[in-house]
Amino acid sequence: RTRFDELVSEGAAIADLGAYSSRPGADEVSVTEEMERLRPALRILRDEYPDLPVSVDTFRSEVARMAVEEYGAAIINDISGGALDPEMYRTVAALQVPYILMHMKGNPQTMQSLTDYSDVTLEVIDYFAERIGKLLELGLHDIILDPGFGFSKTTEQNYELLMHLDDLTRTFTQPVLVGVSRKSMIYRPLGCTPAEALGGTTFLHALALERGAQILRVHDVRAAAEAITLYEQARPYLHRAEHLHYSFPRSH
Repeated sequence: RTRFDELVSEGAAIADLGAYSSRPGADEVSVTEEMERLRPALRILRDEYPDLPVSVDTFRSEVARMAVEEYGAAIINDISGGALDPEMYRTVAALQVPYILMHMKGNPQTMQSLTDYSDVTLEVIDYFAERIGKLLELGLHDIILDPGFGFSKTTEQNYELLMHLDDLTRTFTQPVLVGVSRKSMIYRPLGCTPAEALGGTTFLHALALERGAQILRVHDVRAAAEAITLYEQARPYLHRAEHLHYSFPRSH
């Protein structure tokens, strides 16, 4: 409860819950265990924080259905983009809840060995285009795109994708979500621990916002909310700054 109180007081717009770790090499968790891990937190959020939308991080259609039908979860966040459960697309279309479509190759156990791309940005765009088409055919229109930073991508590929994020935001009408908070793409180049990576996280949040990200998935809500507030303060001047050219008199 204390953590949920913090989320609300610091300005979180959505609470994202997951019971299957997606970190590289994570252990397998059964469907039953995943559900039982989620139920207590879902119950608290439903009963005590009814105004806080809940996103459930799962790639299993059975878990998604349970969370939505029994506890009123508002969003399904699928790290596999539907690849790990053939029933997921039909399930979220039937439930008519927003669906976060993430890019990943393989699964959490294998993804770090699947990092071959000719052009990571173009491959992510092609991946989204194909899957958005399938979801639209099934009647699901509320789709959020997550490029999957840290999932089946090297540090260099993560930065290439981040710096070309505006290619995604220009190509698709769906909102783009960015999740880079305290990830290895930050703490490894900095030579620090995840706990020490808040400054780097905030800098990358600013880059993502400037390139069109509309949702940030974060650990540190207050810092992210402050970054968004200051970005909104600066945004009216971004376009003007790109077109200003200053000339200075030469000294004699």
